[in-house]
Amino acid sequence: MIKVSEEAKKKISALMTEGGFNAEADYVRVGVKSGGCSGLSYELNFDKSQAEGDKVFEDNNVKIVVDKRSVLYLAGTILEYSGGLNGKGFVFNNPNAQRTCGCGESFSL
Repeated sequence: MIKVSEEAKKKISALMTEGGFNAEADYVRVGVKSGGCSGLSYELNFDKSQAEGDKVFEDNNVKIVVDKRSVLYLAGTILEYSGGLNGKGFVFNNPNAQRTCGCGESFSL
């Protein structure tokens, strides 16, 4: 469903620890909401529990929860992290996106 690159895994683990989360037990919550310059934008948060209807995935030892509305938009997405000079941070490589904005934080289908 959602893949996590090695660089994203390292950054997620570090941020979870800094934020008081347990990277081995807690979740990365990924979702899609209306908004952004292309119509839909990504959400990325940490969560200690899953909600009713959430889909749970695990890749590269990262537990991911996605609400059922967002699952269709995110199928096949790869979560990556870029910490280079461009300073992008987390990047969603979504094969379903037909159009993305310049900042990479929003998309449309």
